[in-house]
Amino acid sequence: MTTQDQRTPARLGDQRALLFDLDGVLTPTADVHMRAWSRLFTPYLAAHGADPYTEQDYFAHIDGKPRYDGVRSLLASRGIELPEGTPDDDPEADTVCGLGNRKNAEFTAELDEHGVEPYPGSLAFLTAAIAAGLDVAVVSSSANATSVLRTAGILDRFPVVVDGLVARQDGLAGKPAPDTYLDAASRFGRTAAECVVVEDATSGVEAGRNGAFGLVVGVDRGAGADALREHGADVVVTDLADLLADLPRPAASTTEADGRGRAAPPVRP
Repeated sequence: MTTQDQRTPARLGDQRALLFDLDGVLTPTADVHMRAWSRLFTPYLAAHGADPYTEQDYFAHIDGKPRYDGVRSLLASRGIELPEGTPDDDPEADTVCGLGNRKNAEFTAELDEHGVEPYPGSLAFLTAAIAAGLDVAVVSSSANATSVLRTAGILDRFPVVVDGLVARQDGLAGKPAPDTYLDAASRFGRTAAECVVVEDATSGVEAGRNGAFGLVVGVDRGAGADALREHGADVVVTDLADLLADLPRPAASTTEADGRGRAAPPVRP
């Protein structure tokens, strides 16, 4: 078996699309989310006499999941049961959806106050991937993906964004189910085998494995390299710039633009 046939970084040279998670992969919004979840659950758990909220709770119960699933998982870890409610619940409602909506309000406040910029290494990798003619999409459980991408100044780089709002509208199961990633691939007319999933959450790399994608890249921002590999990552890096040399060569400068402000990818069989 050659290196190109193995699930190594060299396989990037044969793939057709990169499907990026957002928070913790392209932007450090995981930090914003972590602060927002802490602002929600620190007083809530204290008021209910439960064990205090910790940073590890974020990685163990929340990271990468749709918001209401994260609420449900965290509450279950403390033996707290609440009515489900509906997505229209007031943020002050004592329901799963109410707490999820309260967390969203906390996230918006954090984003407005502090803003967000892309990771330099991720921006370099994204720029090189687009220059090489690869399709790029964002696949995020967050309902705030578009606003985060806009704040970070990279929304126009992505012709496809499959976020929490799209998943809810189209009835797509959240990670670790592969549905949202498969949906993004289909929007490019690509098979899963032609696409790379790039994730920082264990639930996200598991989604990549469950969908039989061509390569699953884990970006270790705190989940741990061993945990990412255990859940499905083929390759683990701490910075996407480490994979720049494994991308295909840039498309020829004489290639016509494809209407999205980048060189059109070469015709492939």
